[in-house]
Amino acid sequence: DVQLVESGGSSVQVGGSLRLSCAASGYTVNAGCLAWFRQAPGKEREGVAVIASYRGIRYADSVKGRFTISKDNAKNTLYLQMNNLEPEDTAMYYCAAASQTWSLSLAQNAYNYWGQGTQVTVS
Repeated sequence: DVQLVESGGSSVQVGGSLRLSCAASGYTVNAGCLAWFRQAPGKEREGVAVIASYRGIRYADSVKGRFTISKDNAKNTLYLQMNNLEPEDTAMYYCAAASQTWSLSLAQNAYNYWGQGTQVTVS
């Protein structure tokens, strides 16, 4: 079965940086469509960034220029580099993978597999 395990979440000061990781098993990061989502208390879950083979990369407007999604195919791991963090970035961050790998969507319903999340707190 597909497993996605996030790590790297922490508490960080405003303007700081964090690097989140998503270790995948049962799913090939190189060939797949993967995304980062986040959800703050009382708010809807929102797509942050997505990367897919031959499809490219998309970012939410709120993180463009600050966040970078990437992957290490050898490690079968997805990353989210977050720079210049703002209090509004505080959320539980989730890694997600799509079974339909043609997608490059930031919509929650496009994804079939989810990790348990890692907490990012910016203050």
